[in-house]
Amino acid sequence: MSGTALVIVGLIVAVVVLGALVLRSRTRRTLTTPEERAVHATLHTASLAARSLRRGLDAASAAEAAPHLGLLTSADALALADDTGEILAWHGPHDSLATRFASAAEVAADKGRRELIVDPVPGVRALVVQPLVVEDAGVVGVMGVVTAAQPGPGILGAITEVARYASSQIELAELDASRARLDRAEVRALRAQISPHFIYNALNTVASFVRTDPARARELILEFADFTRYSFRSAGEYTVLSDELRNIDRYLTLERARFGSALEVRLQVAPEVLGVVLPFLALQPLVENAVRHGLAGQSKGTVTIVAADEGADCVISVEDDGVGMDPELLRSGSLDAVAEGSGGPSAKESAHVGLANVDDRLRAAFGDDYGLVVETAPGAGTRVSMRVPKFRPGIRV
Repeated sequence: MSGTALVIVGLIVAVVVLGALVLRSRTRRTLTTPEERAVHATLHTASLAARSLRRGLDAASAAEAAPHLGLLTSADALALADDTGEILAWHGPHDSLATRFASAAEVAADKGRRELIVDPVPGVRALVVQPLVVEDAGVVGVMGVVTAAQPGPGILGAITEVARYASSQIELAELDASRARLDRAEVRALRAQISPHFIYNALNTVASFVRTDPARARELILEFADFTRYSFRSAGEYTVLSDELRNIDRYLTLERARFGSALEVRLQVAPEVLGVVLPFLALQPLVENAVRHGLAGQSKGTVTIVAADEGADCVISVEDDGVGMDPELLRSGSLDAVAEGSGGPSAKESAHVGLANVDDRLRAAFGDDYGLVVETAPGAGTRVSMRVPKFRPGIRV
């Protein structure tokens, strides 16, 4: 065999050996021990149970969660009941024990402690009835475990831990529901804070055009109808920037009809941020304040609205060239105090616009990095800005 052939054969052997070593190394990394596989399976089962319970405990979520909770407790059968003992779901055999479970569940819910029924039927060593307890809320449900094994400390401890896990998921569901109720309450508060003076003035403006310019009056009536329809809608806690800007345009159309050339509006919006999701009615209070401040004590005022694309975020600012305010009010930490201290004849009226409400809702939705930022000085106008992420999991219209 020639020297060249030997070199080629040697290279081939080296490649095969190297490939075998790489494959062996990868195989070692992908294979896991039985313990690791068991942990992975348990975590996966727990996540499946959580997915249902995070919607709250009802018949549908109980039916979905029961099989997974049964696996976690190694139960022959598993039942779930509400906080009155009414059975929501039964998964597995021995449903002849349902009546006894319901009675024991009522007692466990009332006393807030476990009930144990030993040897209830042939082939079953125990029916363990464990209350699901949430701190500050008490018993929110009851879990029943039917087992053919001796209910020793190990089994009872496992059942207690699974019950605690299920309770925590139900508690998170309640927290989500509470947050949603709070969001709805804050939106209702904002709607209530839409200035009655604006509504009164808008209708007066429409009335002034009825005889002199009926077509203009009709147009303003339609704008006012669309403005109120959007502001008092019940279609969720979030909206997209384009819809919010469209409603602000209606508001500004009515204000320009009232003030004429005394109110100038400048708008600069990057097209790529029009689909950004933000809390419903988050921008309206900023614009309403800017109009009031821009015209407070002045014959003419300018309001500038900018929505800019800044990488992962959208930054929206509303600025007026009005009287401004004392920066010390900003350091007090109260945005409503800022509104009250803005000076001019509209100062008290400004207090009705919920800047603090908007700030709280932004921080609740996106985190503390996304509250309102106010920049101002006496005689230098006011600019209020908000930063909104272009995308945030769980935040959608």
